[in-house]
Amino acid sequence: MEKKIRVAIVGYGNIGKYALQALQEAPDMEVAGIVRRQGATDCPQELMGYKVVKEEAIDQLGHVDVAILATPTRSVEEYAKRFLSKGINTVDSFDIHGQIVDLRRSLDQEAKAHGAVSIISAGWDPGSDSIVRTLMESLAPKGISYTNFGPGRSMGHSVCVRSKAGVRDALSMTIPVGQGIHRRMVYVELEEGADLQEVTAAIKADPYFASDETHVFQVESVDALNDVGHGVNLVRKGVSGQTHNQLFEFNMKINNPALTAQVLVNVARASMRQQPGCYTMIELPVIDMLPGQREDIIRHLV
Repeated sequence: MEKKIRVAIVGYGNIGKYALQALQEAPDMEVAGIVRRQGATDCPQELMGYKVVKEEAIDQLGHVDVAILATPTRSVEEYAKRFLSKGINTVDSFDIHGQIVDLRRSLDQEAKAHGAVSIISAGWDPGSDSIVRTLMESLAPKGISYTNFGPGRSMGHSVCVRSKAGVRDALSMTIPVGQGIHRRMVYVELEEGADLQEVTAAIKADPYFASDETHVFQVESVDALNDVGHGVNLVRKGVSGQTHNQLFEFNMKINNPALTAQVLVNVARASMRQQPGCYTMIELPVIDMLPGQREDIIRHLV
């Protein structure tokens, strides 16, 4: 019987909770423990029976093969370097598209220096959608691709808004306009004395929102609006060889954090099958994301 991959979950918000569920269903993995800012203080019931520690006490979890970084995007690099320096593989769902190449360069050096593997931007977009886009472009090398998100809640954008001064809670909805163009509908609960115009200006200036049409509304309760559903429609129209009018389309409707967590668990497995360094999902053999013996997977899927 093969030794199970020991995985630590770093952060226990929406993605961390679903990552725990996905790990519980993974036949080749086991939960080494949970890393939370508050450690074992005020632990939710579902963590009873698991080791729960603060970050500086991760050594108390014993041997850890992979750390799933269920943390805000803007803290990924800091956390990844911390764990890579211990020789622990890391996987994350970093989602600022324009900064992925820079992050890959930074973590590649750190991973190779410590004989570890980092897999970045491993959600559904960027992530599994990136694989679909790559496949579509290979099938029609000349052409145009469109990625249309939503309608649905963007976790990264919502976290970004909640970080702004004066915001108590926030929900950012992505509305597809078509042909890869999106509208951001942002709903905020404000702290007492906060100015909506100032908050709106800060949101619209952030790289998460600067390229899209963005509308900000003040509401009494974000929780009353909250829905973690999302979706995507990927389309490519192009040319295969010299043959025109090739049209490919991919659609899905999803629970956003649950799918992100499943992808993270998949690439945590794949990280154990790579040479030291930093990778995005389009660089990984897809078969490495599945449990089981390679020949059995080929027999089943090819």
